[in-house]
Amino acid sequence: MPRLWNETIEAHRRTVHDAILDATVELVGERGLLAVTMSQIAEKTGIGRATLYKYFPDVETILVAWHGRQIAGHLEHLARAGEREGDAGQRLEAMLETYAFIHQQMAGHGFGPDLVALLHRSHDVGHARHQLHAALRDALADAVRTGVVRDDVAADELATFCLHALQAAADLPSKAAVQRLVALTLAGLRAR
Repeated sequence: MPRLWNETIEAHRRTVHDAILDATVELVGERGLLAVTMSQIAEKTGIGRATLYKYFPDVETILVAWHGRQIAGHLEHLARAGEREGDAGQRLEAMLETYAFIHQQMAGHGFGPDLVALLHRSHDVGHARHQLHAALRDALADAVRTGVVRDDVAADELATFCLHALQAAADLPSKAAVQRLVALTLAGLRAR
């Protein structure tokens, strides 16, 4: 097959795949996890059920694929924050703020505990947590070397502290509140 044809077909498949993910998340947000059917997803996406089943066998698989896409986007966003111009302290602050805002944004999806439990049991989530922890640990180690961050606690432990502390951003009502949480977390990291 000609190259243009293959690229066009692949682009179409990606578009349909993404439309399925987006429609499913929207339906689950409106109706709840247990109330969404494959027929409703096919109808909302504008495709036939047979086509939908060529992409995914069930609603759970669609949601796990959506979550994987979200995780990849978040990791990319955090990596860009860590590569910003500035010193080690500024890059660390950018990463922490980005992570906190991701948590606040995700809370806005209105997913209940049943859906969160389903999505977080995926192997991809464990791998992403490991990547996130390692990236933050490395940023903290750089900040320790420059004297911005305390050196009496291992960077690995500091990364764990930051990740847990900033998850509280999911419960905060405003951007200003998230920024205060980040500032408080940074205060706990500062060199004495």
